[in-house]
Amino acid sequence: MVLTLEPGHVSLATLAEIYFSGTPAVLGESAFPGLKRAAEHVAGLANSDEPTYGINTGFGKLASVRVSPADLATLQRNLVLSHCCGMGDPLPEAIVRLMMSLKLISVGCGASGVRVELVRLIEAMLARGVIPVIPEKGSVGASGDLAPLAHFAAVLMGEGEAFVDGDRLPGRAALERVGLEPVPLAAKEGLALINGTQTSTALALAGLFRAHRALQAAIVSGALSTDAAMGSSAPFIEEIHTLRGHQGQIDAAASLRALLDGSAIRESHLTGDSRVQDPYCIRCQPQVIGACLDLLRQAGRTLEIEANAATDNPLILEDGTAVSGGNFHAEPVAFAADQIAIAVSEIGAITQRRIALLVDPALSFGLPAFLAANPGLNSGFMIAEVTSAALMSENKQMTHPASVDSTPTSANQEDHVSMACHGARRLLAMTENLFSIVAIEALAGTAGIEFRAPVETSAQLAGVIHGVRGIVTRLEEDRYMANDLASAYGFVASGAFVEPVANLLPTLEEK
Repeated sequence: MVLTLEPGHVSLATLAEIYFSGTPAVLGESAFPGLKRAAEHVAGLANSDEPTYGINTGFGKLASVRVSPADLATLQRNLVLSHCCGMGDPLPEAIVRLMMSLKLISVGCGASGVRVELVRLIEAMLARGVIPVIPEKGSVGASGDLAPLAHFAAVLMGEGEAFVDGDRLPGRAALERVGLEPVPLAAKEGLALINGTQTSTALALAGLFRAHRALQAAIVSGALSTDAAMGSSAPFIEEIHTLRGHQGQIDAAASLRALLDGSAIRESHLTGDSRVQDPYCIRCQPQVIGACLDLLRQAGRTLEIEANAATDNPLILEDGTAVSGGNFHAEPVAFAADQIAIAVSEIGAITQRRIALLVDPALSFGLPAFLAANPGLNSGFMIAEVTSAALMSENKQMTHPASVDSTPTSANQEDHVSMACHGARRLLAMTENLFSIVAIEALAGTAGIEFRAPVETSAQLAGVIHGVRGIVTRLEEDRYMANDLASAYGFVASGAFVEPVANLLPTLEEK
């Protein structure tokens, strides 16, 4: 299977397919007339006596230096190699694949001036599994993601490094292994490749997709905890939420109602229950999770626009004019990443409080202390809850907005930057923590419901519990728990945890 990318019309669903499944992508044929036209305009400008930034001049603070036509290929090669200054571990393959696909979309807008040969090489690399080695650190998210994109561009011209079949090879050797040849860069092509927000956007999109998966899982684990704690389903009735009007809240409440529908646990204790209201972590799930869902949807709209955008500089207009602007500035991406980080932190915060409720006999309405079969002799979920608190706190610390942390670079030419790249990159660690918090709640909520036997939960949640127990067996007595938590993490992070009830959960797109 190959996905076709039509610039201006690539959906979040298509981008999620690339990220989660690694499906190769190609540029739609409708993009090629504009692509070729822009490349012809660049060739004309390169041979003109008039200086045009980035085409026959130096870069940044050196824009006033005129470069002769004979040196233009060397200029682009030098640009790419000099910008290969990334540090840190290589970005994951799924991120790099998404980034390469985003670069196809961007140049496919017909304003970058790259030749068809470069596009075909990127497509072939995706199809044959040539994954450039791109260090994770080095971009400030303005003038494009210069360092990471330079490491990508280097492989196209046979430099740098790339992974093929798990082997880390020099760029030229990686291409040769799969029968490809480097493409020497022509005028502006190096600049077109390293300018743009594709690394920041790929990381932010990955964070978005992972955050949404975690949000869906938190709705399911929250329903488990609600039933385990014999929480009231009254706060989830539809009219409450339509009276307020926030779509995310309405959707989250609908999911909770659907998940709990038919449970006998709540009905079993309606008489004699002295509680008037449940704690907020149970009662206010739609309000909190719904607000997070709205935030993710807003960020998703921003990132979908950015994914379809031309973020190069200068841009080649239809009449052949080269205009130097600032579309490479990743402020929209930085804001979206900060929004996603806030949502991730808040989902984890309310989830952790439900875990704390379940292990506290003063709050859990008859469950044994720490969900232990024989409390005292066994500690049960005592330290699993502590671990969830540690992960929650770590996420809170990482939620400080990256977008407010500008610093001038490049001899003050680039004097305001977005910090989008590391603002988006932190989302990988944050969602990993969130998957772990939700995994702990999934185990705790499952255990709590099992303690309510013979009274049964809903058929929907029973199916979820069956899946959980296929991964982690019941905690009858204390045992080495790290393996249980790791297995539950993988179950949640893969999306398998929510599969039995996926049709009951809100999507990133409003219905």
